[in-house]
Amino acid sequence: MTSPVCRLGVLLLVLAAPALRAEDTQPTATPTPAPAPTPAPADRAAIQLGVTIFTDFTEQAAPKVSDADGNLVSKGEFEVRRAYVNVTGKVSDRVAFRITPDVASRLATSLAGTGLPTDAKAATNLDGSLVVRLKYGYAQIGLERILGWTQASWVRIGQQQTPYLDFMEGIYRYRFQGTTFVERQGLLSSADVGLSARSELPGGYGDVHLGWFNGDTYTKAEVNDQKALQLRASVRPLPRQRTLLGLRLHAFYDHDSPVEGGSRQRFVSSLTFEHPRLNAGVDYVRAEDRASGRPTAASVRARGWSLWLTPRASCGLEALFRYDHYEPSQTSGASKRTIAGLAYWFPVQKAPRAAALLADYDGITFDAGLSKPAERRWELKALVNF
Repeated sequence: MTSPVCRLGVLLLVLAAPALRAEDTQPTATPTPAPAPTPAPADRAAIQLGVTIFTDFTEQAAPKVSDADGNLVSKGEFEVRRAYVNVTGKVSDRVAFRITPDVASRLATSLAGTGLPTDAKAATNLDGSLVVRLKYGYAQIGLERILGWTQASWVRIGQQQTPYLDFMEGIYRYRFQGTTFVERQGLLSSADVGLSARSELPGGYGDVHLGWFNGDTYTKAEVNDQKALQLRASVRPLPRQRTLLGLRLHAFYDHDSPVEGGSRQRFVSSLTFEHPRLNAGVDYVRAEDRASGRPTAASVRARGWSLWLTPRASCGLEALFRYDHYEPSQTSGASKRTIAGLAYWFPVQKAPRAAALLADYDGITFDAGLSKPAERRWELKALVNF
């Protein structure tokens, strides 16, 4: 006879069997992995070195110049018009900088303010040397992460590009031939010392750049309390229309004064078009200058326009045509400049790297009221940008 203890054990096994079978059919639970540690922010500090060189040979056919023997000759010269060393970098994701030394015109010793007679001559062993000066030196703070904006935006402080010229030179690629229309007339400078901010418009419709500068350009020290307020707004009216994507309208205004009560006003309106086979633009400028705030001071009003286009072929050849018409005052007459040339742009892998050769004619005539001789130049110019 089976003992009561054995019968009790068998009963417990029978009762437990269904539970054991059910437990065996349950899927094995996968343990939840521990959360991965948050990676430390990457160190975004970086520095880059680049160069920009404009060099050329220029034959000045008119007006002729006199050599040491008094002979009238056509001046011909090899020259380096511009040489930058661009040092750019990032301190962090939000803070960047740029330092750009600039090779300026050749040194000639000045006797101004020395008390010597105006016809006195002096020389040093540096006369005739190219002079290095600072073109850009600024800090830049990105606003995208700080303000949560999706558009590219920043604030700059220091010696920097003014809102109009550097922007337009990105569309008109022939700064190495010579300055753009507004700068060539002495109405604006490409750089100044101050504070500025830029932001792109939503949807690719353009951008706005506002700056507050000394107003006397980067080549002069500030001498008073007057500042220049400059604003450029560029609008791309059809950012989703493939054919007219490159069409943009630009407006620029510079409100400044050399002294309190004086005037240094500029207004520029531009229309540009960019396409793989053609860049083109037209600019119109009005300017007013009054050197003094005194009631008897006279105002000088200037105006002008420029038209340019650069048709290009797929093989790297590109033509340049430009015409400038400028009236420096309301009564003096106009100057008329014609530029025509043919360039070859060497193939490069990625912008802003560029290399080009340009053969061009640059001529200007003056109305009789300006009392200046016509100028004609034949030029071979080279660009290297890295």
